[in-house]
Amino acid sequence: MKILVTNDDGIQAEGIRLLAEWAKKLGDVTVCAPKTQQSAKSHAITVHNPIEIREVSLMDGVEAYAVDSTPVDCVRYATLGLNRKYDLILSGVNNGYNIGEDILYSGTVAAIFEAALRDTCGIAFSTEWENFEPARAHIDEVYEYFMHNELFAYNKIYNVNFPSAKYKGIQLCRQGGAYFTDEFVKTADGLFDQQGYSVYEYGTNLELDTDATMNGYVSIMPLSVKRDDAQAFEKLKRLNK
Repeated sequence: MKILVTNDDGIQAEGIRLLAEWAKKLGDVTVCAPKTQQSAKSHAITVHNPIEIREVSLMDGVEAYAVDSTPVDCVRYATLGLNRKYDLILSGVNNGYNIGEDILYSGTVAAIFEAALRDTCGIAFSTEWENFEPARAHIDEVYEYFMHNELFAYNKIYNVNFPSAKYKGIQLCRQGGAYFTDEFVKTADGLFDQQGYSVYEYGTNLELDTDATMNGYVSIMPLSVKRDDAQAFEKLKRLNK
């Protein structure tokens, strides 16, 4: 297999080293990741300025590039710039959950949306803030779950979160609600700092990625790049007549 690994925490982050080292057992690995921290950049790309991209030494047996831009630009360079086709694109392991509504902001998840646009299968991996042990402990089991159940035959891209609570298994999920929000705190004249805090209310609906993750399950959620509301369209299309 030819595998691309990226993230939004930066090419020197612990999570991407974990993921790239693990991915080496699956095939040939290329790392293309942001030069610096790019969290919460969602699907942003750079269009008006040149991008600094340099090949770097990351680990033995891995070709690696540091891109001074967003996670999506990393995927775009690795595919369009290097003119390569990959069998699998992996993003993460993010140091912090990407669950519920937070996936709308996530650069980790956006890289996998870009994978779908490149007609490539992809998985975004996230875990509790700066606790990578659940990922180390269960990533083999999660990948075996993907292969055994042929998940890529049903959908190209998935979002995976490793729980910090006592591990109970793997759960297929749909998107939950709000997990984090921010308040704007004035720090100086004209300057405001966004300070995040959890608004998650404990629940037990294991079909939701929020509840499944918080209850000790690895949550696996199929994703889609489509942004239209199909149900609303079905109700409104009579207006076209």
